[in-house]
Amino acid sequence: MTNSPLDPATLAANYWSTSIIDIHPGSIQVRGYPIQELIGQISFPQMIWLMLRGDLPSAGEARLLEAALVASVDHGPHAPSIAISRMAVSCGLPLNGAMASALNTLDDVHGGAGQQAVEIFHAIEKAQADGAALADAVESCIDTFIAEHGKYLPGFGHRFHPVDPRAGRLLGMVDEAAAQGVVSGRYAAIARGIEALLKERKSKPIPMNIDGATAVIYAELGFAPELARGVFCLSRAVGILSHAWEQRGRGERNKGPMPRQMAYRYTGPATRHLEHEEGGQ
Repeated sequence: MTNSPLDPATLAANYWSTSIIDIHPGSIQVRGYPIQELIGQISFPQMIWLMLRGDLPSAGEARLLEAALVASVDHGPHAPSIAISRMAVSCGLPLNGAMASALNTLDDVHGGAGQQAVEIFHAIEKAQADGAALADAVESCIDTFIAEHGKYLPGFGHRFHPVDPRAGRLLGMVDEAAAQGVVSGRYAAIARGIEALLKERKSKPIPMNIDGATAVIYAELGFAPELARGVFCLSRAVGILSHAWEQRGRGERNKGPMPRQMAYRYTGPATRHLEHEEGGQ
């Protein structure tokens, strides 16, 4: 006798159904792979891809995803998410509370630019698919975005960096991956088309920032816009945890009003570089 679709047990099983993980006594399978075969064999970025996308990425895809994750980890105590992690610890919260408080700030204003940039790229791509030339598609879609959301364009320009040191390296990696057939390169072309339009209109360069460059990567890799923000949250969580742990180690508690302007003093190592040559060990 089969259970009715309205049977409570059947309803519960359907509600909690998942294609991500299958667990039984002595068995854990992630997207069909026994966990013991993944441990020690795949990287964390590959595991992220497997969990979100259902299969393993190619080596080139995993390299681009890892690059985006590494680039977005931290941007200093003046970044709201990082500042809040330190404030939370100074107010007595444990690490998990500090991380939750900080991650909850990654909404549209602080944390949403990557998602918004991917959405713009997709709109421009659709206009091209409908027959518009790249320059015309860029101009039309940017004008529409500005009319609806204001003059700030997510993914371009930076209040702190004249040229974001992360963006050029990420775009170079996208170009390499496109040359190898890993990605199409069309979103990199769209983003550069936006740069060209902004330079023409502003009479000065408005280069891509980290959000624009990582948005190019997420779009090239086929991540949905909202997932672009979600993966950014995974990356920034590392910086949040690091700052919360450092603040915790100081044992300081907030005993007065916060300063009106955020400032910090760096006490880490002097500038240093990886020892290997490009392409070496």
